[in-house]
Amino acid sequence: MPSFRNSPQRRLGSGVTTAVAVFGLLGAGAVVQLSTAAPAEAATAHRVLFDNSKAETAGNADWIISTSQPDPLGQDSTPTSETDWTGAISAWGVALQRTGDYSLKTLASGGTITYGTSAATDLQNFDTFVLPEPNVLLSTAEKTAVMTFVQNGGGLFLVSDHTGADRNNDGEDAVEIINDLMSNNSVDGTNPFGFTVDTLNVSTDDPSAVSSSTDPVLNGSFGTVTGSIIRSGTTATLSPSANSSVKGLVYRTGYSGNTGAFFATSTFGSGRVAFWGDSSPIDDGTGQSGNTLYDGWNDTAGTNAELALNATAWLSGATDDDGGDDGGGDGDCTAAQLLANPGFESGSSSWTATSGVITSSSSQAARTGSYKAWLNGYASAHTDTLAQSVTIPSGCSATLSFYLHIDTAETTTSTAYDTLKPQVLNSGGTVLSTLATYSNLNAASGYTLRSFDLSAYAGQTVTVKFTGVEGSVLQTSFVIDDTALNVS
Repeated sequence: MPSFRNSPQRRLGSGVTTAVAVFGLLGAGAVVQLSTAAPAEAATAHRVLFDNSKAETAGNADWIISTSQPDPLGQDSTPTSETDWTGAISAWGVALQRTGDYSLKTLASGGTITYGTSAATDLQNFDTFVLPEPNVLLSTAEKTAVMTFVQNGGGLFLVSDHTGADRNNDGEDAVEIINDLMSNNSVDGTNPFGFTVDTLNVSTDDPSAVSSSTDPVLNGSFGTVTGSIIRSGTTATLSPSANSSVKGLVYRTGYSGNTGAFFATSTFGSGRVAFWGDSSPIDDGTGQSGNTLYDGWNDTAGTNAELALNATAWLSGATDDDGGDDGGGDGDCTAAQLLANPGFESGSSSWTATSGVITSSSSQAARTGSYKAWLNGYASAHTDTLAQSVTIPSGCSATLSFYLHIDTAETTTSTAYDTLKPQVLNSGGTVLSTLATYSNLNAASGYTLRSFDLSAYAGQTVTVKFTGVEGSVLQTSFVIDDTALNVS
């Protein structure tokens, strides 16, 4: 930390928009409709962190998207094929990267899973966390971090392998590690996701997907899922009595209902969870030299690429539970946008805000129109708030979204001096959820779309509140525009 911070003029900088190209990479036979350009204001909205801190490359495993960590773009900034990045799940990473809608990072070997810290790979900076066949038990603090992340709206992708697949010979395999995460944590150890991983080694099977025309994981933007493959894997037992949202999507041959689920999804708090019983389907057959790999990604006995990519999109909030874009559940509900004066063009109408926050000042550009909400930027100790109460109808899925621009005079790359927290409060003012924490470390040009699933608050009157806290010397500006709380 520097010994002092200089005081520039209040509220510096302006927003800039960017454009991205959209491409796609899928397994053999996959079909997807692609656009070659995004709107002018497009920004990466879906942030995915792949874990490599739990021996994911031990033995013949190579469950990384790239050897360049944390940023795979360091290996190739414009990958076009799975071999442009080195790793047995590089096809998964490259396919997401080429859409232009995802920002991918890796928690490197030796790293620690955290939530609520200033670390660049802290889970609060991501929408989805992928645990691809972990081979080391998570610590108590790491389990708390993961569970809190999901509870507060994150997506968790759990990939297991068969029992006994102890690749680093430490006495623990992925089955035990995932079950330990779910049953031995400080947040909720009573079967929080509604499933347990079976202690099995199913050598070979081609599980089939259930029939569904609406589930976004089975019928998403990356294609239709008809099934998957097991090449030494396991399944899960579902417990709807513990979590009614759990459902099996792909089943081992001869199984259905609560047993033999090879791919399952669930929700917990405001977040989402996906489980896959084998790492073979995500293996693209290419990786670091010396590993014995299997090309399950392109195995035509399953639609594994479509399953991995659709699930990632759903976990990251790119699709809702009806297969549409950026939404939540599948109840009967009239689609609507609930926030009044969402773009602030009527000034402070319908919002409760610190004086001066809602402004048409030209020092910070609005994303659209003339007005925006500009929190902080004073270069002095200061707290700004912005809030609006809203009633979310029962039976609705709900998604809060807003565009956020952050600029700062801070030069540190490690310390969060100034923060912005979007939160959900009940009618009594109690914080129900802190959706994220942004800081001077997240500063970037242009506006970035942020979105969070608020379906857990259906039937309640809640307050959406933004709190910006600035330190005493250098300015950080948090600029919000074009908010929405969409229900469907």
